[in-house]
Amino acid sequence: WRLRFVLNGVPTREGKKVGGEQFNVDVQFVEEEGYEPPQGYFKQIEPEEGESSRLKISKSRWLLSEDPSERKDGLWVWGLFKEPLYPFMLLTIETEEVPLLSGDAILPLKLFAQLDHKREKEEGVLLSGAELMIREIETMKADPFGAATVDIYEETLVGQLSIRAIS
Repeated sequence: WRLRFVLNGVPTREGKKVGGEQFNVDVQFVEEEGYEPPQGYFKQIEPEEGESSRLKISKSRWLLSEDPSERKDGLWVWGLFKEPLYPFMLLTIETEEVPLLSGDAILPLKLFAQLDHKREKEEGVLLSGAELMIREIETMKADPFGAATVDIYEETLVGQLSIRAIS
């Protein structure tokens, strides 16, 4: 699969924000056996022309899922009769620092995306692009005495991810 990242507003080492930086990365999805719903990671495939990708993925995770914001009615029940329906693929992608042509660099990122996922008989797995988000975590006191805390995160849009199958 080829992932195309378009990043906007992510911080650089010099304190600037990038605008419209594009990166193409080829990956191979690897499923970890024995899990329901299906999940795993992907391996980055370096280009064959001797040219390396500027964006390096240090860690990844994918998970087929129902709508994570509304889990009350499980689609997994359909899996008792036929292949389970998982309309989404949740991605977590961690990157290394990315050198820019200007000499600056994009700081390491932890990106999140929710792709649409379909399985067709003739075409196989179909994935569509999504917004790329980062999560900014804030720790707050959960009681008036400060003994308990809770982490609350806010997702911030930092770009787009498009995906297509390659042969």
